[in-house]
Amino acid sequence: MVGQMTGMRRLALASAALVLIFGAAPAGAQTTGAVLAAAAKKAPDWPGLPPGAVEEYMTTRDGVKLAANVFKPTGAGPWPVVLSRTPYLKDGRIDKQNDPDGSKNRQRYVEQAKRYTDAGYVFVLQDVRGKGRSQGFYAAFENDIDDGFDAVEWAATQPWSNGKVGMTGGSALGITSMAAAMAAPPHLKAAYIVVNPADRLTYSYPGGVLKDKDTIGWLSQQGTSQEVLDQVRRRALDDVDWARVSVSANRKYIQIPIFHVGGWYDIFNGGTVENFEFLQNHGSKGARGNQKLLMGPFGHGPLSGGLEYPGSDRAVFGGDQEIRWFDYWLKGQDNGIMSEPPVRYFMMASAEKGAYSAKNRALVSANWPPAYREVRYYPTPDHGLTTKAPAAADSKLSYRFDPANPVPTYGGANLTFDRGPEDQRQVGERQDYLRFSTPPLESDVTIAGPVKVELYGATDGLDTDFMAKLVDVYPDGYEALVLDAPIRARFRNGRMPDDIKLMTPGAPEEMTVDLWPTALTFEKGHRIALHITSSNAPRFDVNPNTGEAPGGSAKPRVATNSVYMDQAHPTALVLPVVYPAETK
Repeated sequence: MVGQMTGMRRLALASAALVLIFGAAPAGAQTTGAVLAAAAKKAPDWPGLPPGAVEEYMTTRDGVKLAANVFKPTGAGPWPVVLSRTPYLKDGRIDKQNDPDGSKNRQRYVEQAKRYTDAGYVFVLQDVRGKGRSQGFYAAFENDIDDGFDAVEWAATQPWSNGKVGMTGGSALGITSMAAAMAAPPHLKAAYIVVNPADRLTYSYPGGVLKDKDTIGWLSQQGTSQEVLDQVRRRALDDVDWARVSVSANRKYIQIPIFHVGGWYDIFNGGTVENFEFLQNHGSKGARGNQKLLMGPFGHGPLSGGLEYPGSDRAVFGGDQEIRWFDYWLKGQDNGIMSEPPVRYFMMASAEKGAYSAKNRALVSANWPPAYREVRYYPTPDHGLTTKAPAAADSKLSYRFDPANPVPTYGGANLTFDRGPEDQRQVGERQDYLRFSTPPLESDVTIAGPVKVELYGATDGLDTDFMAKLVDVYPDGYEALVLDAPIRARFRNGRMPDDIKLMTPGAPEEMTVDLWPTALTFEKGHRIALHITSSNAPRFDVNPNTGEAPGGSAKPRVATNSVYMDQAHPTALVLPVVYPAETK
């Protein structure tokens, strides 16, 4: 029975990760145990190798054969190698409607490979275990530390290789690259990683709240069994299965330079920045001091809403840094890249379509975050937001949170649906949605760094959620979402089993809502706003307010929730305000 439950937990973890990281996977991808088992016996239709690729196999330490496409430059080798490990199939996928022979997918891989081979690199694209032409059982990211080590060392010893290997990839491919780097294979010399989390637990269940539409909703549409869905809902606690593949727990073993690329509206915003910060300042020899960070105004897909950032495409904003990076670390070319500032980031500003401000610009920094001071903005009972700390002995605002009528989602760091700085006026006027804002700003307020809310909240039950949003209110009233995040009250002290503490009805408790980092100029005439509520659906799972653990059977109840804003309970939006000299 214990073995059965462990297997279910791992399947649930793999399923959740598959959705959160692989939301862009081709239509028809399946995640249930039965379908995965069937896939291990019957491979999908094979479109054939992309032109110019040679298929080669390696054997992992446990005897599983993994398939890879090898693209070589013209001329005589050996050459340095750039390796990617993918769950998306190295040969692409046949789409009977749009790509019936798979030629479009194959051509895409040919073009990708040409970028590296033209620069003098062998490009290796490998199917991860259990995917495409590779053997084994697929469990998302469960085997990629060991398999990644083996793949790097295999690539380093092939006749076409000079023994120097770099890894590259974004999202799922970024995760497999980071997993290999944590194993510290001797021949891995550098990596270029785009949008990567620090912890899958943190990004699957921010604040202890399941990202609903990007997990349960998508899995349900794929026909996933209720048993697996229930297991996914119960994965909010920290445990050894999460820790085994956690970047934050294992990045101390990374010994290589990494170029980190992320977006302010991306689902892994905080992870990209956090990984850079740790490795650059506290990493092991080889990693410390050799990291780069590039953060732009983009998400995990096209942004929705009324704002538009010219240059929001990361290739346009950052330029082609990847080949320069590998030229320096794999070829020893002194091209100046390490003499440039370690951090380049996009400072966002007013960007309504057709009215793009010149204050949107790229900045550089010696580290992240740049120098800033924490400035607290305190909500007031009249829905203001001020830097003056509250003096009242007793002050709060209350609302009724009905799980049957949640606040709808408009934008945010989403994967499978509309994302980015959508207008929060679409939420409408609701008694369970509190808006606090400054007066129109008399001068610009520029922030760059981590944003959080120190929230003193109470509920009349044993558990509930609070949601916080940082919003840039334009002079015409557009409420542009900048950051948003939840906190589940029972997890206010942490995610370990001993940290769980239910609420005392009616008693205020301090909770910290981590909104992640950003870089934004609130321009003169705009207003800084903090929105607080208790739901945001379908982005996040809706708390039933019963105090039961997720998956309980009790009937949801309407909760009366309160936000305190008095001298003893000073709820505050904490902004990283940079000194004026930092943004000129």
